[in-house]
Amino acid sequence: MLRKTIVPTILGSCLVGVGACSFTQSRPSVTPNSTDTTQLPGTGITVRPANSTWIEEQFTTEVVNIGLENLGYTVEAVQQLDYAALHISLANSELDFTTGFYRVGHDDYFENAGGDAKLERIEVLVPGSGQQSIMVDKVTATEYQLSNITQLQDPELAKLFDTDGDDKANLAGCQVGWNCNEVLEHFIDEYGLTNTVEQDQGVYTALLADILARHRQGKPLMFFTYSPHWVLLELKPGQEIVPLEVPFTSLPGDLQAMTEADTTIDNKNLGFPVAEQMLLANQQFVDDNPVAKRWFELVKIPVEAMNAVSLQIQDGENTPEDVRRHAEDWVAENQTLFDNWLNQARSVAN
Repeated sequence: MLRKTIVPTILGSCLVGVGACSFTQSRPSVTPNSTDTTQLPGTGITVRPANSTWIEEQFTTEVVNIGLENLGYTVEAVQQLDYAALHISLANSELDFTTGFYRVGHDDYFENAGGDAKLERIEVLVPGSGQQSIMVDKVTATEYQLSNITQLQDPELAKLFDTDGDDKANLAGCQVGWNCNEVLEHFIDEYGLTNTVEQDQGVYTALLADILARHRQGKPLMFFTYSPHWVLLELKPGQEIVPLEVPFTSLPGDLQAMTEADTTIDNKNLGFPVAEQMLLANQQFVDDNPVAKRWFELVKIPVEAMNAVSLQIQDGENTPEDVRRHAEDWVAENQTLFDNWLNQARSVAN
């Protein structure tokens, strides 16, 4: 993924290193679906999960945790760290797994922590996640036949999205330090928009609050977004907002090698690579625990479920207990599928 496009920055000032920005979330335990825990393959084994401080990751972590508990494992409270520290702690066997790995943008963290010798990238955990784009409101796009970002080279068209009176379009973008901030600035330069478009930089949720206020007022909108995110339920793609395409693929830094194939979704080149959320584990842990590894491989959480939970979190259901309950509710709604995964994981021990 684009390193900090899919996830908010860490709260406060963080040191990059083992244990930097580390937080522990307490959570209730779950009774395994078995009357004899001594027969469960994970009995006597402790698992140490972690994710970043992006709270939606805690939802995915808790879904994985519930399965581990039903397999007999003792699961410690979830640790929260910044991504660099998270990878290093996993590599050093201080943690066992995380749901906070993204297959585009986190490769540098992976390699710097020791790569394949110490870590294993398991499977895509949230299929369809990691889609990124610049969105505009459908009303304006339809009226002005706006579909490509280069059309905003036209000063008159760009003025439609001017929110501060300087005759430039305001693109609600990202916080300084996020990788998407750098990418959007690169887009403005690369696609000839320096005279007509500027990126609004700041706290992402505050930028979105302004976007939603403009939407309620019926004003033109232009903003960066990613999936999963609650805003995609508030402003529905295809109905209220549509993405802008780019004329060709051009990305900065370590993403320069990306091609049009990497940035095209549904036959539209959106400029950003897809960065699906994956599960990452300590290599020694999965070598020693084939049942847990098989469980990690099986779990799949739809991006639609992530969007729904993201909106619940945005609406105030954001405590660790709330997020755990969301995970338990999702498991209950998908119990047959969940139990099938558990049976497949248990079979590895036979």
